Amino acid sequence: KMAAAAAAVPLRVCHQEIVKFDLEIKAAVQDIRDCPGPLSALTELNAAVKEKFRHLRGRIQDLEEMAKEQDKESEKQALLREVENHKKQMLSNQAAWRKANLACKIAIDNSEKDQLLQGRDILRQRKTTKESLAESASNITESLMSISRMMSQQVQQSEETVQTLANSSRTILEANEEFKSMSGTIQLGRKLITKYNRRELTDKLLIFLALALFLATVLYILKKRLFPFL
Repeated sequence: KMAAAAAAVPLRVCHQEIVKFDLEIKAAVQDIRDCPGPLSALTELNAAVKEKFRHLRGRIQDLEEMAKEQDKESEKQALLREVENHKKQMLSNQAAWRKANLACKIAIDNSEKDQLLQGRDILRQRKTTKESLAESASNITESLMSISRMMSQQVQQSEETVQTLANSSRTILEANEEFKSMSGTIQLGRKLITKYNRRELTDKLLIFLALALFLATVLYILKKRLFPFL
């Protein structure tokens, strides 16, 4: 009787550990099924499950050895049937484990594919935006160059006009003694010269402003193309 009581203690402990590892494996399989990724997290969960299966398999083997050591045939057969049930349950857990891994890997692959597609969409949008900005900058540059050419032509015309008026002024001055009666006309010519001198100054100022705007635009385009992260 004392030997039977002593043997019952490890049997009870073995039963408890088998039940504990079985429940832990079921919970771990559920964690694998719910794992959102990445694959490294799935690998860690699988390593833990493998360790629990190792412990469970060892306890089942211990129970089987204890069953074989039983004196009574009825107790021996009862324990062996229990061992078979535990083995079947372990095989069921292994099948659930494989299914959970398959489902988790499929979910992680789909998630990575979605992220990749989203990344491609973002890159495509950025490329479209850059092309639009480049086109706008090109149009602005062309417009500024056109304005610059027009201003240059206006300045050239103004210079020619001033030169013509200067020549006329010299002619009037040389003929001043002969055409004193045309002093009113000479005064009008002087007013015109003053007016065109002012116009020349205004044209030069406009050219300076246009060139400054053109250079600022070119610098902005170069900055966006060469240092987009600034």
